Amino acid sequence: METIVYNPAKGRLETIEVALDPENTTWFEELPSSAEGIASITDVNGSLLIKEASHNYPLLCTGLSRSSINYDHRKARELVNQNQ
Repeated sequence: METIVYNPAKGRLETIEVALDPENTTWFEELPSSAEGIASITDVNGSLLIKEASHNYPLLCTGLSRSSINYDHRKARELVNQNQ
């Protein structure tokens, strides 16, 4: 599915193709709503896509993966905060 994301490496919005499935995505729906506001993290072509629970554009962090942040929603929140 085509998704509009914010790419801080390029400093702009862009459209990418993303397939969300259990093999490449970790969802945080089971966590309380106070779980730093991160809905999911997804591995996409050598990058990490972080989707917040809000209506903000997902953040595309190049050179990272779910495993590089230990599948941790708190580390994902730190990345979002660094790139705001």
